[in-house]
Amino acid sequence: MVIRRSLALAFAGVVFAGALTGCAAPRTAPAADLATLTRQVADTERAFARTMADRDVEAFGSFLADDTVFFSGTRTLRGKAAVIAEWKRFFEGPRAPFSWAPEQVEVLSSGTLALSSGPVYLPDGSKVAGFTSIWRLEAPGVWRIVFDKGCDCPPP
Repeated sequence: MVIRRSLALAFAGVVFAGALTGCAAPRTAPAADLATLTRQVADTERAFARTMADRDVEAFGSFLADDTVFFSGTRTLRGKAAVIAEWKRFFEGPRAPFSWAPEQVEVLSSGTLALSSGPVYLPDGSKVAGFTSIWRLEAPGVWRIVFDKGCDCPPP
């Protein structure tokens, strides 16, 4: 009887420890999925940039998470409405004042957060800045920006 109870307690301990380990271990997307997710984020970043070229502030807003944070100079813009209000001026007029494109995209092994970064160009093609955006997977295939920060580029 004592042996059975000891075995039962030992088995329960192993099962409990395994359950804890399973809960604590981060999920990891297979390499093929990470490659697909990386392409998704790069394509999403390009579509986001296209909203500027198309002069479509409403489409621009559709890429922003509700709780997004944009760093704008020395100010921090919190929330989709604040970002749209500040960026609306960039959508005025027939020509986009700048453009951007991703050069690097990395996705967490969990497949839920990603970073994109790359150059920002003036209409004449000269590089004037860089950007870094953090994207969150909010639904299958739906990436939205949660953080965005630009930086001035040093002169060439």
